[in-house]
Amino acid sequence: MAVRSFQRGLKLNTRKHVTEGKPIETAIVSQVVIPINQHFGAPNKAVVNAGDKVIRGQVIADAITPGPMTSPVHASISGIVKKIEPRTQSNNMDGLCIIIEAEKAEEKEADSGAVPAGEQISEMFMPPLDPFTCTKEAAIGRIRDAGIIGMGGAGFPAHVKFNPPPGKTIDLIIANGAECEPYLTTDEAVIAEKPQLLIAGLTMVMKITGVKKAIIGMEDNKAALVSLLEQEIRLNIQAHSESLDIDIGLCKTRYPQGGEKMLIKALTGREVPSGGLPMDVHCIVSNVGTLIAVAEAFIHGKPLIDRDLTISGSACKKPKNMRLPIGTLITQLPAETMAIDNDYLRKIIFGGPMMGNAVATAAIPVQKNTSGIVLMKGEETQTDPESACIRCGRCIRNCPCHLSPVIMNISLESSDMDEAARAGLVDCIECGSCSYVCPARIKLVQRFRVGKQRLRAMKAMSQLQAQAEKKQEKGAVPAETVTGSANPGRK
Repeated sequence: MAVRSFQRGLKLNTRKHVTEGKPIETAIVSQVVIPINQHFGAPNKAVVNAGDKVIRGQVIADAITPGPMTSPVHASISGIVKKIEPRTQSNNMDGLCIIIEAEKAEEKEADSGAVPAGEQISEMFMPPLDPFTCTKEAAIGRIRDAGIIGMGGAGFPAHVKFNPPPGKTIDLIIANGAECEPYLTTDEAVIAEKPQLLIAGLTMVMKITGVKKAIIGMEDNKAALVSLLEQEIRLNIQAHSESLDIDIGLCKTRYPQGGEKMLIKALTGREVPSGGLPMDVHCIVSNVGTLIAVAEAFIHGKPLIDRDLTISGSACKKPKNMRLPIGTLITQLPAETMAIDNDYLRKIIFGGPMMGNAVATAAIPVQKNTSGIVLMKGEETQTDPESACIRCGRCIRNCPCHLSPVIMNISLESSDMDEAARAGLVDCIECGSCSYVCPARIKLVQRFRVGKQRLRAMKAMSQLQAQAEKKQEKGAVPAETVTGSANPGRK
């Protein structure tokens, strides 16, 4: 089997050995803190109140207003809603969360009539649904009702991705199992544990989208899984009369091979255009965990209420792959399950060390898109101060998107947002390759994230100004109300 790759990027120390090949352990928790917004799109509102009794799988938050870019949130344990209040989340911002505490045995006995005819109910799942016989609308609705989002990190609603707009022809589904971030071994673990569900979910998505061709993309450090997947592919295709073509594509273990654009380039040679999406080159890319969640939603009626993730790092005394209810705080896991070396803990990252977010405390809830939690000692962290850019060009030579990070950074320093955009700011995937190789230790990714926020603010201000000027032309508002700069970055 040929091993493919993309140009540039980094060869990193993967640091996966401590959890590689380990099974996924489950944990029972007594409390969860569930953010009501865990997806990219329109905001949710709580549909339960403090004091309500809820069942695992029950919808507890849904869209404020109906629309495609919405995704409901479900209770991940059965219990009592204790509070609904803002809590700090993995993006380091406060967001409204629903705190649920599991009932104690004696509380259930004392209040056996609180849930009419349902005291024995432990889960509130949907009835099974056959995606091969139901309508496309019903299948898309099931994925939406299950609250499934992209589990690779972006959090894009899966029902939107699997229902591309008219005019966007899709001829290939790519199952993303590359998992290029150091430390993380979650995708490898779920593929090894649930290959039948992965292939079933992939086949279901192929049916829903009408696509006949799919590739499972993995880095070659997971080559041992190929025979397992090939066996499941044969069994699954035999079960369906339709002719489906599912291949396995091995890629070099190179960062950021798991990025959508990099994986598409490596497996197909197609190049996503500037400002474009995978559908612009006729592809849909979906994380393997997302596809497994799709299979569970149809076969078992299970919404997305559990998250498989890797907990690792030198400050983690018991690195492992775990399956946790959404909303779990790892600080509340029992000592026999999770032990943190607090004496030497210096950094906590939600996600991988290259693209994840550093947080101030471990008491942050696990979300649908939490792929890992990395607990680092001082020797694993980089604290060198920034120095002046020496124009060495290493950031350009290693950028997997073929951008000019040095030009982007200079433009942002001078508040020239237009030049930063021309140099590729919008196309930056924030992989951190440029920061990793920078000898001046310039925090390029952080600057680009802020730069994107400034660029979005500039565009929003321009739109408001244009609207105000249009109203002024119609005599709707006096001229003095048209204020504000079209480029807030300039002075």
